[in-house]
Amino acid sequence: MANNKSAKKRILITRRNKIQNRFYKTSVRTLTKMFLSSLEIYKTDKTTENKEKAQKILNSIYSLIDKGTKRNVFHKNTAARRKSKLTMQFKAV
Repeated sequence: MANNKSAKKRILITRRNKIQNRFYKTSVRTLTKMFLSSLEIYKTDKTTENKEKAQKILNSIYSLIDKGTKRNVFHKNTAARRKSKLTMQFKAV
C-alpha cells in the first residue's frame, strides 16, 4: 500500500490510464472484427451499401487508432501497421 500522497496519486493515475488504454484496445479489436465480417458480406454481395458500411467502419477504426496513438496507447509504428493492413484488405476486395 502507498505510504505517501504522491504514491497514492500515482495509483489513481495508473488506474485511470489502464481503463483508458483498455477502452481503445478493445474498441479497435471489436471494430476490426466488425470490419472483417462486413468485408466478407461485401465479397458475397457487392452492393454500394455494403461497401459504404465497410468504409464507415474503417474510418472509425482509423479514428480510434489515431486517438489512441495520440494518447500513447499504441506505438506509432503499430498504428501505421494496423491501418495499412486493414487498407490492403479493403482494397483487395
